[in-house]
Order: sequence, then structure tokens, then C-alpha cells
Amino acid sequence: MTVRKVRLAVAAVTTAAVAALSAAPAATASAPALPHSPAHPRSGAVFVQSDNTTANTVVAYHRSSDGTLSRRGVYPTGGRGGVLDGSVVDHLASQGSLAYDRKAGLLYAVNAGSDTLTLFAVHGDRLERLQILPTGGDFPVSVTFHGNRVWVLNALDGGSVQGFVRTGHRLEGVDSWHRRLGLDPDATPQFTHTPGQISFTPDGSKLVVTTKAGADSIDVFRLNRRGTPVGRPVVTATPGAVPFGFTFDPAGRLQVTEAGPNAVETFALHRDGTLTSLGQVLTGQAATCWIVATDHKLYASNAGSGSLSGYRVRRDGTLAALGNTPTDPGTVDAAVSSDGRNLYVQTGAQGRVNEFRINRDGSLTRIGSVTVPGAVGGEGIVAG
Repeated sequence: MTVRKVRLAVAAVTTAAVAALSAAPAATASAPALPHSPAHPRSGAVFVQSDNTTANTVVAYHRSSDGTLSRRGVYPTGGRGGVLDGSVVDHLASQGSLAYDRKAGLLYAVNAGSDTLTLFAVHGDRLERLQILPTGGDFPVSVTFHGNRVWVLNALDGGSVQGFVRTGHRLEGVDSWHRRLGLDPDATPQFTHTPGQISFTPDGSKLVVTTKAGADSIDVFRLNRRGTPVGRPVVTATPGAVPFGFTFDPAGRLQVTEAGPNAVETFALHRDGTLTSLGQVLTGQAATCWIVATDHKLYASNAGSGSLSGYRVRRDGTLAALGNTPTDPGTVDAAVSSDGRNLYVQTGAQGRVNEFRINRDGSLTRIGSVTVPGAVGGEGIVAG
């Protein structure tokens, strides 16, 4: 497919998403699912980023044993949110702008408008801001961690990734861990032609980056034992697919949302960083861009349709459809509670979070919603 045809296809997808939103009615590693039993009540926290362009914030919610949320506090990041040209309901056009290290009790938040990363300490459902530092690039949109290593994806100026080392509760950037992605900095619209997500593989040996329509590829950076990228990234071309968000299933396979065909594609990730497609399923929805996993279940967010598409992962990695569930308009980033019982999804058109119970068969039951202050178009959600 020529570059011109790819860009025309992406433009068509974006236009369809905007039209669908206007007509829509208001309405990191997988967490193991525990038995749904009232004898084992669970509670915890959910953190949501507003991406407010005046003053970015993280809003903390207490998650009750029935899965519903109640607001506990609003915490300034010390930076500003940002808006990519052409964005509609997700101003960052990315997945993973918040990352929660439950083991270390730390939360990482990107500030796209300030080119900074904020580090918080997590105390139950309260936050303590510890540090703000530059991300080594322009417009950070996604952050990931593994052990004491943290990496950030910068979306503009051709895209770049920057690595950090954590010592206790402090981060320090490593200059030699900076890599440019080499995308066209003038490609438009920014919403579709900037990179979408960065994440460690489950074993921490590689970094995966999606480029959306910027290069229509999935890039894999191999890391040595010290965490330094080895050579150039291994690039898997996905012409016309517009790879956006991704997650890993329990077998370590890559499950990628593709905004071009509105699909989820499964890839086997090999030791050398190459990818092999194991199959693709069409959601039949509009603007399929985000995805979250829990146990052997996946849920893809369809911004243009205001829905979630559920799938069960078979042993061979192929996907069995569980059906579509309506949400409020502008379905974007999502998170699953650590006990696997509840799914929370941001809906950017109105700046809300919809709350769902995950049933045994993988179906979803809506149990409520909350409005996040100052978060229309916001992206970034994690759950404890």
C-alpha cells in the first residue's frame, strides 16, 4: 500500500470516528482473576489522569468491595497536559500515560504539555508527589517500568524514547538510553501520525513501541543485562493497520489494537525481537485503539462507537468474541482491578469513568460511573 493510500485510509477512520462520536448516545501486566465470591471482598484504589492543559492532575478514587468508586483527592502533577492536533476524545492519542508500580508503591504520570514525568508515592488511595523531571523529548505520552527501570515515550519531533534508573524513590535519566524513532515530525494529523505506546515485555528483556500511522510498524528494542538498548530496533511493518495500543496475554503474546481495520491482532514475539502474526479479528466497531487484559480475557476500547469489545484468548492465541458492551461516548484507556473483578474505562467525550463488573463468562455489567474533574479528553488510568 502506498503512503498516500495509508494516509487516506487513516483520515477516513478519523472522520468516521468523529461522526460516530457526534451521534453516540450518552450512556501493564495482566492481573490474575480471583473467584467472584462475596466471601472474599476486595477494595483498593483507582487513579485517573485529567491531562488538563492548565494544570495536570491525578484524581484518586477509593474502590469499594462492590467495585464502585468514590473520590478521595485531586493531586497536581506539577506539570501541564497537552492536546495533539486532530484529537477528539483522547488528547494524547496514546495508551499508558499512567503507570502504577504496586510492589514499590509508586505512580508515574506524564505531563505532555511540560515535557516532564511526575513520580508519586502511593499511600492506599492517597498520593504524595516526590519528583518532577524532564523526559528528554517533546510531548511524553506513555510510560512503562520493570524493576528499577523506567522508560517514557515522547510523541513529537519525530518521536523518541528515554530511559531512567530508579534508586529507592528517586529517578535519574540515563543519557545513553535515549533513542530517536525517526518519524516524520511534520506528518499530519498529529493524532494519527505519532507513536501510541511503550511497554516492557513481561520478562523485561525488550521494549515494544507502536508508531500508529507514523510508520505503521511495531518496533522492538532489545535490552542487555544493564538495560541498555542493543543496536537498532527490530521493526515489523504493518501496512495500513495503524497499530495503536497493546497488551500481553498470559502466554506472553502481543495483543495489538489496529485503528486502520478496527481490529485486534495477535503476534508471537520471538527472542530476536521479530514478530509473527497469529491472526486478526475485526471488532466491527469504530476507532478501536486501546486494550486491557485480565487473565485470559481482553477488552478493546472503541472510541468512535462508544463501546468495549470483549475477547477470550484461546490456547493457541486466537481470540473468541465475547460481545460488545456500550459505554458513554468516547471510550479510551481502561484498567482492571488487581483482583480481576472490575474494569474501569475512561470516556473522554464527557471526562467520565464507567465502572463495570467482570462476570465469570467474561461479560460486563455496568455498576456506575464517576465524572473526573477537568478531564474531558483526558487519558491515563490505573487500578489497584
